[in-house]
Amino acid sequence: MAIYAIGDLQGCHDEFRTLLDKLGFDPERDQLWLVGDLVNRGPKSLECLRYVKSIDPAVTAVLGNHDLHLLALAEGVGSTNDASMQAILDAPDASELLDWLRQRPLLHYDAELDYCLVHAGIYPLWNLAQAQQYASELETVLRGNDYPAFFQNMYGDQPADWSEQHEGWDRLRFICNAFTRMRFCRSDGSLDLSAKGGPGQPPGDCYPWYDLPQRVNIDTTILFGHWAALGLHVQDNVHAIDTGCVWGGQLTAYQIGQPATRHITYQCPQNCQPGTP
Repeated sequence: MAIYAIGDLQGCHDEFRTLLDKLGFDPERDQLWLVGDLVNRGPKSLECLRYVKSIDPAVTAVLGNHDLHLLALAEGVGSTNDASMQAILDAPDASELLDWLRQRPLLHYDAELDYCLVHAGIYPLWNLAQAQQYASELETVLRGNDYPAFFQNMYGDQPADWSEQHEGWDRLRFICNAFTRMRFCRSDGSLDLSAKGGPGQPPGDCYPWYDLPQRVNIDTTILFGHWAALGLHVQDNVHAIDTGCVWGGQLTAYQIGQPATRHITYQCPQNCQPGTP
């Protein structure tokens, strides 16, 4: 059995299937870990979602910000001009696909392998146990009967700083932003969600979240995506594997453990112009 962690698909179904063929992936034998953002921007979000759901026993997929945006759209919150997102909402199997997506975790930790899978990262002032607890809080809401209310309150950049005293929607919004939108943190640990460039262009008084000097989860091995401008990046137990397939970059698979830890890539055509919302 092989385990492959794969970067953001963002509707790039054909490239995804080509990479799986290159890997010799067999859903009866192997496992896929997907870092989220299965949908949006690329041309075949519906096909991505259908295929991943169809091999569910072989897949561990965490939620990304674009996945949550799709779920919000289905509840009448927000808008999209993305045809591939609309195709999901209009599909005859939309309710089954969206219900499956809504049940995905924000964080997956394999204690035997000692790897953690998330979309954007783990907030640097949370240890692994705290991150698991806070992820579970939001997952419980998303999987419960009152999930539409969360999407009514999901959007926004505040609060920027974490406090155990946060309650209600503020608490859940911070948890959501930390797991699915985070790139930079200010020196005091607060989130700066405004910048989307590479780590060499941080906003003032900011660090990439994994470089924050007081980071407490440095001993946790973290696989994440979300940050195409960062690209393939490995340091201090973090493995960034969003290599910008939808922008004409690569789709990257990180093979975990035996027979070897390695990166396998597929060069993608450009499906989306830089600056596309």
